[in-house]
Amino acid sequence: MSMEDGAPKKRRALEHRAFVYGGTDHFLAVTEPFLRSGLEAGEAVVAVARRSNLSALHDLFGDGAGIEWVDAAGFYLHPVRTLRDYQALVNKFAPRPVCALAEPVWTGWDERQTLEWIRYESLINEVFKDSGARALCPYDGEALPPRIIEEARRTHPMVVTDGPALASGAYVAPAAFGANCDRHRRFTRPDDAEYFAVDDADLHALRSFVAERALLHGLAKRPAQNLVTAVNEVAANAVQHGLPPVGMWIWRDGPELLCEIGDNGLWRPAPSALTGFIPPRSALQRGFGLWTVRLLVDLVELRAGWDGTFVRLHIR
Repeated sequence: MSMEDGAPKKRRALEHRAFVYGGTDHFLAVTEPFLRSGLEAGEAVVAVARRSNLSALHDLFGDGAGIEWVDAAGFYLHPVRTLRDYQALVNKFAPRPVCALAEPVWTGWDERQTLEWIRYESLINEVFKDSGARALCPYDGEALPPRIIEEARRTHPMVVTDGPALASGAYVAPAAFGANCDRHRRFTRPDDAEYFAVDDADLHALRSFVAERALLHGLAKRPAQNLVTAVNEVAANAVQHGLPPVGMWIWRDGPELLCEIGDNGLWRPAPSALTGFIPPRSALQRGFGLWTVRLLVDLVELRAGWDGTFVRLHIR
């Protein structure tokens, strides 16, 4: 790291822009100069896009351009794991800043998963705020639902359409954005959900119960083990920091198995909307346990209110 007046030179702030495009020609007209600017600046250039867009760009640049090509379909599988993988890229190339073309995948998700991917785009602003990275996120304005385009303007400080990037008047900071996502969660539980009372800190019986039910519901061995580990982490936290009674419900919902752990306490971490989403620097950092739980299962939903704190785990 270069030094100036005896102090480390601070990295520039993240540049995070949404790009709403219409057709392949428009896509290439903006993304090609963006990637070239990264190459000319000596940045680590990564292109993550849909296969058709990736192929069109590759035809322009060829194999020896110095760009790392990544198919978005294999990269955007789980929002928290994708955050982790982008962080690994930033760390891999440090101290060189990253220039990333990052086209999210918006098909194949249910409403809850879509909400988490929208939240993911907001979290980028917090996770990489001091990384010096530049990110351009293409959104297909002709194919995507209007709601997704609208959310892009709320999760990106700058938006590119036909001309230069302009500040988005709809942009919402990550903590406020995440809090709004959580406020709109609605937790309903079926009457036939099985209940297990967690009476003490010895969670062996709970782990055995979850393992049996997971296999009974048809989960493969690895997802079943992941669910047991996740339930154990959340329940241990509820026993240590929550208020009794502590309990867990488990039920099947279509292709998903759900576990919900609840206690009578009102958990108010600050800022709660970012807890467990920001990649921790070590196992000792606050939020490490919830971050690990998010990596283990497909979706984590958290609700804290007058009736207690509830963490719901989804796994397919």
